[in-house]
Amino acid sequence: MISKLIDKITEKNAPVVVGLDPNLKFVPGHLIRKATEEKGDTLEAAADAIFEFNKAIVDATYDLIPAVKPQIAMYEQFGIPGLIAYKNTVDYCHSKGLIVIGDVKRGDIGSTSESYAIAHLGEIKVGNTSHRPFDEDMATVNPYLGTDGVKPFTDICNRYDKGIFVLVKTSNPSSGEFQDRAVSGGEGDPSGTSRPLFEVVADKVREWGEASMDGAYSNVGAVVGATYPEQGEAARRLMPHTYILVPGYGAQGGKAEDLKAFFNKDGLGAIVNSSRGIIAAYTKAPYSDRFDEMHFADASREAVKDMIKDIRSVL
Repeated sequence: MISKLIDKITEKNAPVVVGLDPNLKFVPGHLIRKATEEKGDTLEAAADAIFEFNKAIVDATYDLIPAVKPQIAMYEQFGIPGLIAYKNTVDYCHSKGLIVIGDVKRGDIGSTSESYAIAHLGEIKVGNTSHRPFDEDMATVNPYLGTDGVKPFTDICNRYDKGIFVLVKTSNPSSGEFQDRAVSGGEGDPSGTSRPLFEVVADKVREWGEASMDGAYSNVGAVVGATYPEQGEAARRLMPHTYILVPGYGAQGGKAEDLKAFFNKDGLGAIVNSSRGIIAAYTKAPYSDRFDEMHFADASREAVKDMIKDIRSVL
């Protein structure tokens, strides 16, 4: 799967992914009014509004970008109607030729982890018919439970040509409470040398990835936040054949000049995410002066173009 993503990135010369995280406060009023007029103040109406919001943004940007990353929590908050909107969003993005990274951050052990992997990346048989429940192309995975929690995902990736991004160093302010803690060198390292926990996780990601290579890169990628460029440089060094999903650009404070170390010398190796900075662009400068809520998708398109230009400038 990673080779397909790289092909899309290369084709569009755009190492970016748009995060489809449609909190209702970002959805223009006219979409919410239309939905509630039809279905009342219901979860179904909210789900319809966010799906229409997603469709408009995808229609305005799909020719510029290789991938999207819907965050499932933004849909789960609307219950079953929200999950239906999530699935409809995945399918719609596929219809536009986009790679879909399901930001689901799943991770457990044994049959539970396998069930998560099947739900999002694999297929399940009912009688004589096979179904792919959510059918994203890639998914984010929490490694806290160790190899037991990750291997079911890598097995599914190998079986169905899918990919994962494992959380290594996340972009949030408190990530260092655990991820930067000094620990002994890790399994197989008798030196006793202390190093940050995220580096030990990075070593495991590289190891897990060796069993799922797809060309020069592995189907087992890593999540490393743009807000921590020094850690990003260390992660790049530790995982030379690992694709890095980089959240935190834009709204969370990550800047283009901080991103160079996340990429390899060939200009590949990383894909940068922006969510609020794209989907809510019409609400903030410099786009709010040029686009009203009726033209929110046009603002998103301009924000994508500016993001691509910004990132290209440092590669």
